[in-house]
Amino acid sequence: MSQEILRSVEAPVNENIPDLNPGDVVNVHVRIKEGNRERVQEFKGTVIRSRNTGNNANFTVRRIASNGIGVERTFLRRSPQVEKVVIERSSHVRRANLYFLRDRIGKSARLKQKIKK
Repeated sequence: MSQEILRSVEAPVNENIPDLNPGDVVNVHVRIKEGNRERVQEFKGTVIRSRNTGNNANFTVRRIASNGIGVERTFLRRSPQVEKVVIERSSHVRRANLYFLRDRIGKSARLKQKIKK
């Protein structure tokens, strides 16, 4: 019975978010409210972490902003604010969490692209 109650409280799944894996380079389109206007902003970067647990499922995207400063942003998978997610390329990684990319800059921060068969 408690499972039924938990399911009734869960937010609906956002259909515009595909299955994401760590190492994917994605373009996240997010709705941003400024005053009484609403616009869509893109956040392009590498998925460094993905959690797929129920209502709190989320993924973290990291990108390098100006002057080499790293910016990370976490998005909820069930959030209506995320308009769509476009996977641009997938990389071959051997970790679930790519936190080691935080310490790297330049060429050492590159990931090997997955070859599609």
